[in-house]
Amino acid sequence: MPLTGTPVRPARLAALALLVPLLLTGCANETQDPQAAAAELADTEIPTTVNPDVTLTIGAPDTEVALELSGLIDELDFNVEWAEMSGGPQCSEAFRADALDVCSAAEVPSIHAHWTGLDTKLVAAEFRRDPVEHPIYELGIAPGADIQTLEDLRGKRIAFSPGQAQGALVLRILDKAGLTTDDVELVELPSTGDVYPTALGNGEVDAAPIGSVNIRRYLDQYGPDGGTTIHHGLRDDPTHLWVPTSVVADPEKAAAIRQFVQVWARAQVWINEHPEEWIQGYYIEDQGLSYDDGAYLVEQEGDPDIPADWSDAIERHQQTIDLLAAELGNEPFDAELLYDRRFESVGAEAIGGTP
Repeated sequence: MPLTGTPVRPARLAALALLVPLLLTGCANETQDPQAAAAELADTEIPTTVNPDVTLTIGAPDTEVALELSGLIDELDFNVEWAEMSGGPQCSEAFRADALDVCSAAEVPSIHAHWTGLDTKLVAAEFRRDPVEHPIYELGIAPGADIQTLEDLRGKRIAFSPGQAQGALVLRILDKAGLTTDDVELVELPSTGDVYPTALGNGEVDAAPIGSVNIRRYLDQYGPDGGTTIHHGLRDDPTHLWVPTSVVADPEKAAAIRQFVQVWARAQVWINEHPEEWIQGYYIEDQGLSYDDGAYLVEQEGDPDIPADWSDAIERHQQTIDLLAAELGNEPFDAELLYDRRFESVGAEAIGGTP
């Protein structure tokens, strides 16, 4: 998940990093029946060896740093071009342009990709072991908004970003509070950078999901004026490696992606076990944050959970699909279509998990 500090590292593949809104009216680019295509892919065997001539373009900036700091990057037997991007809008546009092979994203971008005809698959899943205790987001409350509980959101203006994790979280929060989108005013704003905290502080919205160092900074800046946050008490922790289906349909690229998933999983464990190196190497040197910001983020992250069985993840994903479909007027579909279960146990096995 991108942070709000200014990266000090030169951008890689900067031409790809154009933030283009993901429109729900996109045109389908696949004509094959999704169920049939998924079954065909599931039956395609992944080679056991990696072709060293294969090149993957990967958008996962934090993983790149983790691999470099840990030395795990030396375990990759293929060529990598790193793209300075992650998340739904950037990566989906790069996927459409055939300019990206792998991306780090939450659960919502793959849903909207399906609705806009972009055929993609999830090949890795990571969660937090204490997701409610260590949420990614808190609900920021504007000074003077008079919101103490989730039920108080009725009639309020809430920042909303369709197609991104924050947008889905808003809908889930409303559902938990017994509210619908008709009970509030959704204000469509991009969730990048400090847009949401600024909108809260300026009184443009009454509530907005804020994460990362924005939580700490928002309270520091606007707390004296009455700005607060509310814990929403929901899981908001899914992180995935996301790929175009055409990429994993290529056996040689699929073999390289499997190896990347293995090394990616070990990198998540390394991050958890080396907090000081991660604070210095990533949060300070790469993201340009202070030590205090980095330490705060490490404390908030919690232990990684990389399951060997995706059944629970797919069930939760289905709930998100159904909620978004109902609220946004789209057709629900089977969450299984989003997962390439050939990769299901790869990450867990790489860190000694149960196959």
